[in-house]
Amino acid sequence: MSVDSGKRSVDSGKRAPSGPRAELKRQAIVRAARELFLREGFGVGMDTIAAEAGVSKVTVYNHFGSKEALFTAVITDALDEPLAGESSAALEGLAAAEDLRAALVEAARTWVHAVRTNHEVTALRNLVAAELHRFPELGEAWRNRGAESHHPAVAGALRALTDQGRLAIPDLQVAIIQFYGLLVFPHMLFSSYGMTLDEDLTDRLITSGVTMFLGHYAPRDA
Repeated sequence: MSVDSGKRSVDSGKRAPSGPRAELKRQAIVRAARELFLREGFGVGMDTIAAEAGVSKVTVYNHFGSKEALFTAVITDALDEPLAGESSAALEGLAAAEDLRAALVEAARTWVHAVRTNHEVTALRNLVAAELHRFPELGEAWRNRGAESHHPAVAGALRALTDQGRLAIPDLQVAIIQFYGLLVFPHMLFSSYGMTLDEDLTDRLITSGVTMFLGHYAPRDA
């Protein structure tokens, strides 16, 4: 998920540059920042990021306002990577699935596999954890975005199923967090300790997690 280039920057209050050319520069800045944050940590300078992206430091600040805002954009983009491609298509297809449980299990398997095998995203999550004690504003910036804005593919799928009456979800934000908690968070937690869950346990967590989620949010007349 990309941060809308027309949104106001976190610190300056000014509107970030917009348009196709500005979006290309934004993408270049995020790519450069991601590579440098992974290689050198959060302490890397904005001038170094600007040079790596082929833009001026002023351009970086015009787009993001602060290093914290840029770091948040990098993390936001990275955390959505497992929901791109096949995972996103699987989630989008849930509304048309005849067997919702089977379709959701397969979508979850695709998604969890992407989470487990994207080592850069794992490294970025661990970097956030390592830097929070020095820069608590990173966590605050992350919290302010909200669960639904971070995970639009999941939100869209659950909202569509609710609109169809196949699920009864009164609080979408809570449901998104619960969905992640059942399927993805165990892998995030164990990876932060340098551990991985084996394939058999992973699949048991997926199948039982889907069963629990669908059971909790089943319509009353189902």
